[in-house]
Amino acid sequence: MVNMTEFTPFSALLGGVLLGLGALLLILLNGRIAGISGILSGAMQFKNPNAKWRWAFIAGLTLSGFLAPAVGFTLPTQLNTSWTLTLLAGFLVGFGTYLCAGCTSGHGICGIGRMSKRSIVATLVFMLLAAVVVFFTRHVIGA
Repeated sequence: MVNMTEFTPFSALLGGVLLGLGALLLILLNGRIAGISGILSGAMQFKNPNAKWRWAFIAGLTLSGFLAPAVGFTLPTQLNTSWTLTLLAGFLVGFGTYLCAGCTSGHGICGIGRMSKRSIVATLVFMLLAAVVVFFTRHVIGA
């Protein structure tokens, strides 16, 4: 059984391959970019004629977490931080997604693959801020 709660090169490689394959299949079969924030936003517009495939994509993302143990992967089962901090982090991620006109999947996976300058800059900003947040939370406030 593969323990997904700890970093291993195998799990990182498998995750990257699956993300890339999913993004590739979506663009080849549907002509759409696998940017999760855009997919979710479009799904929330119920009169959108493309809402069905968007909900199917979101369902697949959600169900994969429940199916992972069936194929031998273990997933984290407890939250090691407060719900308040988790909700605040979610709000900040959402705001950053709005500010950057997309999320890490759209810019980082699909945009860089298309050599989009805007996506390269956005991904560099995401990664730099992620490093700052990790440093701050681990070394400054000790969370």
